[in-house]
Amino acid sequence: MDEQFLGSDSEPPSSTGRTTLRLPVLESPASLFDFPPPPQNRLNGRSPHVRTRVRASPVTKANPAARSTPAVPRPRTVKPLFVIGPQSAEFRRRHFPEATETEWSDWRWQLRHRIRDLDGLQRVIRMTEDEETAMTRLGGHLPVGITPYYMALIQPDDPRDPMRKQMVPVMNEFMPTPGEADDPLAEDAFMPVPGLVHRYPDRVLFLVTNFCATYCRYCTRARMVGQTGEYHFNTKQYQQAIDYLAAHPEIRDVLLSGGDPLTMNDDRLEWILSRLKAIPHIEFVRIGTKVPAVLPTRITPDLCRMLRKFHPFWMSIHFMHPAELTPEVTEACERLADAGIPLGSQTVLSKDVNDDVDTMKKLMHGLLKIRVRPYYIYQCDPISGSSHFRTPVEKGLEIIAGLRGHTTGYAVPSFVIDAPGGGGKIPLVPDAVVGRDGNDLLLRNYEGKTFRYPDPIN
Repeated sequence: MDEQFLGSDSEPPSSTGRTTLRLPVLESPASLFDFPPPPQNRLNGRSPHVRTRVRASPVTKANPAARSTPAVPRPRTVKPLFVIGPQSAEFRRRHFPEATETEWSDWRWQLRHRIRDLDGLQRVIRMTEDEETAMTRLGGHLPVGITPYYMALIQPDDPRDPMRKQMVPVMNEFMPTPGEADDPLAEDAFMPVPGLVHRYPDRVLFLVTNFCATYCRYCTRARMVGQTGEYHFNTKQYQQAIDYLAAHPEIRDVLLSGGDPLTMNDDRLEWILSRLKAIPHIEFVRIGTKVPAVLPTRITPDLCRMLRKFHPFWMSIHFMHPAELTPEVTEACERLADAGIPLGSQTVLSKDVNDDVDTMKKLMHGLLKIRVRPYYIYQCDPISGSSHFRTPVEKGLEIIAGLRGHTTGYAVPSFVIDAPGGGGKIPLVPDAVVGRDGNDLLLRNYEGKTFRYPDPIN
């Protein structure tokens, strides 16, 4: 698996004697890295990752000394690999004093040093009895995995901290309620080949990994990681999906997800993107990811140069709370936007995390400032043990009503429910149509006032 080579560790042993069940493996692990070389770009056949040599100044009659006098190099300022915000700097000083700035800014180092067990959490936060008990009960449940970067954003002494609620398990996860399911969206039922969900007529969901940099406790696909362990799918599984896509000309849009595709190394991701790009009827590709929010140092110049070769290419980023909008996240999103990648946000409405108008408005405004367009607010999916995250649907409508008209339309995402059983996304809006009065349609605006619109009945 990639992580063993790139810096992450394997799934830790469980105190409850966890049994790891692997999904069908269609080829040996050694061949996972046996990829053809990535295609070269059109510029003289050179790889875009190779630095071009600067040509020396020509020797001229006006400058005979150029033959013997070496050029004096201009002094240059060495820029850090990635900005390090004040929260990260303080957390690194306290808990990882041996790590250099270069190591902290290395996404592979971040994956290798994820907080993943009870001892790791107790070292950095003051845990409640409920949290400690939940950690000992995980077994084959969704594991814990928190990057040091993201851990720096969590309040160590406040169990009510919105960032902490997303990442640290509590006993409510082990208390399923009626209507919940491990696969509430019935993705497995719409999977013609392993890893490819074909629910909508012209687009598909391509699951390319089940590995994430961090694990959100409300994850819709917790079933993919908890019982199977962390691993990336292999080339034969990818090829089955690619062959299916090539054989179905009605598919024009492919969303890469998982897991998180941006936890894969550049070569593997480029291999997949280049195969998709070669299918004539696929018009554009999207990636769904939380990496810019939880592992922003992954957004390297090399990654951005690679991704920009596959335009039109879009990215949906999972953001939950304004506290995530750090200097590091700002730099990551600016790098992606500068590479010409349109960025949208996806937010899960979660109780005591972001379920009020003020928090959502601050998040949406902050996203626009870092060039991310708010796209979706999701009603939390009814996965098993998620009742403590779910809010009434009316709360989502209340938030949309508190945004629409009260702030710029760019800051108002769509509020949707992903219908259980595979019904797809269903948008919900506050009721704006009051009724009719003769040939007039009666409408309610954001202030609650009623207006007439001429709409003759033919």
